[in-house]
Amino acid sequence: MELAATFNEIGVRILNADSLVRAVLSGRRRNYQLDVERIEIRPVLIKDSVLLQVMSNDGVRTTTKNYAPSELNIIELLNSGFANFLVESVDSVYSVRFTKKDRPLIHEERVAKQQELNHDRVKSRLLPASDPYLIEIGISDLQGKVKPSRQDKFLQVEEFLRLLSPTLTAAISAGQIHKVSESNPIRIVDLGCGHAYLTFAAHQYLASQALPVHVLGIDVREESRQRNTSIAQKLGINNSIEFRAEEIAQTKATEVDVAIALHACDTATDDALAWAVKNGAPLILAAPCCHHDLQTQMKAIPEPWGLVTRQGLLKERLGDILTDAIRVQILKILGYRVETVEFIGGEHTPRNLMIRAVKTGAQPESSEIAKYQQLISEWGFSPALAIRLAAELELAGA
Repeated sequence: MELAATFNEIGVRILNADSLVRAVLSGRRRNYQLDVERIEIRPVLIKDSVLLQVMSNDGVRTTTKNYAPSELNIIELLNSGFANFLVESVDSVYSVRFTKKDRPLIHEERVAKQQELNHDRVKSRLLPASDPYLIEIGISDLQGKVKPSRQDKFLQVEEFLRLLSPTLTAAISAGQIHKVSESNPIRIVDLGCGHAYLTFAAHQYLASQALPVHVLGIDVREESRQRNTSIAQKLGINNSIEFRAEEIAQTKATEVDVAIALHACDTATDDALAWAVKNGAPLILAAPCCHHDLQTQMKAIPEPWGLVTRQGLLKERLGDILTDAIRVQILKILGYRVETVEFIGGEHTPRNLMIRAVKTGAQPESSEIAKYQQLISEWGFSPALAIRLAAELELAGA
């Protein structure tokens, strides 16, 4: 009865197009599966009629549809398995969060907000182009506008945050990442951070959401550490973001909630994944780059794959796919729920695949281990990640 009443209250507030500012559905309730990670609903004015615009994000793309309030099946939507509900109206903010015991925690506060009914509004950004860090690293100019030559880099930052945000929210909601507080902030480690575009982006975005965060960027180059540290000092955030000049495999850092490795070259990605697994990272986001390791091992080609590998370009692309498929399977065997997603269009960078892994601790099925072993055996591979995680794989029976 309490659940039905709660959903009824949420539904009434969302369907009231005269007062709704926006509604956000996110996170996943226990024992539910969701087709999308986040839904945002807001009123829009189209041809003199106020409709409800529903924007659904599956972690890769956002799909937008418009409904008359009477056409939207709000109860079915609310019962689909979301754990967090936020309804902003012109005079209040109403939020509901489901606990692990599936009990709704309700909070309401009185506020004053205005509706924005413009259908063609400028796309909202998770991090505005005027953020001081974007100006400092040269993506935006001094007026806070993205430089034409840096549009691709800005888009990479934006799309990375659009993947990070719902994934992190879901992991916290599911208890896979601890409850965040000032004394226990989200700990993000960027392995192979380079110029730290995304390291700073993660810090600035989470800070803008009032989430306590500590970010560590690791890169082997001392000049990168000095440059990034100087930027952090200029921005006044060096208490919550730091940089070290270390090899990934040799770093003494051990505390991590989110491990990211974006375009770490060749086996540096394997170093990053191995470090994340060994240190029990609950969430891993890795965008691989330059798959040379298995390319050099593709010699005794099992048939009929010779039809593919006789063509140099196809052999290279197959090597890329095999490398990441093996990485995904190793993570699955070691207790992660894994998926690969395209985090930015191929026209912006050819290295646009991201491995997203959430630690569940689930035991691997014997069939999954057998498939992995068969693939390794048939190709005669010794994958870099398997070598780095040999003890963990042996313990898992692989």
